[in-house]
Formats: sequence, structure tokens, C-alpha cells
Amino acid sequence: MIENFFKKVNKLNKGFTLVETLVALSIFSMSVIAMMSILGSGISDTGYAKKKIIASYLAQEGIEYIRNMRDNYVLYSTVSGLDWNNFKSELVSCNEDVNEGDNKECGFTTNSPIVISKCTADPSICKIYLNNGNYNTVSNGEDTGFTRKIWMDVIEADKELKISSSVTWTQGSGKQSITFSENLFNWVE
Repeated sequence: MIENFFKKVNKLNKGFTLVETLVALSIFSMSVIAMMSILGSGISDTGYAKKKIIASYLAQEGIEYIRNMRDNYVLYSTVSGLDWNNFKSELVSCNEDVNEGDNKECGFTTNSPIVISKCTADPSICKIYLNNGNYNTVSNGEDTGFTRKIWMDVIEADKELKISSSVTWTQGSGKQSITFSENLFNWVE
């Protein structure tokens, strides 16, 4: 009887069988694959969030450049050629109301003085480059893949313009974009 007891105990202590080992390995492999998938999508999502934040800043910067241009034209209206109407005329090629069906999106140089031109006339003016840690339109930097376009809608000819700034980039297999807009007023009359 004691011998039968020890035989049963020895049978229980023999270790894992091949089937048990294969089941344990497959469960472990599945958990590692699931963890790698989650990490991969987390890295992808982080890259998307980073690019979207940069695009948001670049779109807002586009509006800020045009606002600064408006302020310079309006504040220094005592200088010949600087006033609200001349500011509007700088943006007339970017006007959504002119030449329906025409591409009205413009870009601008980020150096002073700001030069505005249509993206179809000079596509490089709408590209954003990275140069010494700064995003700008100087083409000797690294191409970031971002493209910024601005356009104008006339709300009230002598008082109000709507300026829109859109930044596009390629993420994965598709194009992404973000657009900001703001109304600018002729605040000096």
C-alpha cells in the first residue's frame, strides 16, 4: 500500500508534458504579440499627436504673420502706401471671392518683409522647412512634410476680413490637415 502511494506521488511529480509546454508557450507568445501591438499603436498615436500639435502651431503662426502684417500696415499708415486698403491688396490673390474656381491659396515668406504669392505660382513658398530647430519657409532646411496655405474671405470691404490658415501633412497612408481662421478688423479709422 505504501508502495502504491509513492508510485502515485512520483507520477504526479514527473514534470510538464509536451502538450502542456506547447500550451504554455502559445499563451506566452500571444501575450507578447498583444503587448507589441499595443506598443506599436501607442508609438504611432504619439507620432500623430506630435505632428498634429506642430501643425496647429504652424496654422496659428500663419494667422499671426498676417495679423502682424495688418498691424504694420494700419499702424504706420502715415508712411506712403501703408493702410488697410493696401493691406487688403497684398492679399487680393488669396481672396476666395475673386475668380471662382481658381486656386486662391497662398503662401508667404517668413522673413521680413513678408512676401505673399499663390502656391500654384511658387509651390515651395507653401512648404515648411526645419532649419536650425526653427520652422520656416527657407528652402535650404530640411523638408518637414508640412504645407501651409492661407486665404482671405472679405466679410466687409472696409472693416473686416476672415483669414484662414491650413496646414497639411501626410501621416501613414493618408493626408491630414488642420485649419484655423480668424477675423481681422480695420481697427483704425
